[in-house]
Amino acid sequence: MALTTCPICDKRISDKEKVCPHCQTALDSDTSSAKRIRQIEKSTRLMTHSFIAMTIFIAGVVVWFWGGEVASGPRAIVGGVLFAFGFVGYLITRVRIVLNKRKQL
Repeated sequence: MALTTCPICDKRISDKEKVCPHCQTALDSDTSSAKRIRQIEKSTRLMTHSFIAMTIFIAGVVVWFWGGEVASGPRAIVGGVLFAFGFVGYLITRVRIVLNKRKQL
């Protein structure tokens, strides 16, 4: 008895199983369409995360330069934190998108 991964939920299961005990997917049928749907959902979720991170980044820039001058005091701290979190979040999400696309190939 060897362990394999379920094509739908990616959890470890026995190769003798007819139905995945985690996601209840029948393993004897064609699971390519369900696997493709899962990949599309993951890609969509990553794009949403990328959009949120970019929005946070832009909010940081707007807070920093609000009123035409560089921020000072608490406004500078808030703007800098939003800027940094948005930038780092965007970079991490873009790397995850590239890795997800490589996995699809």
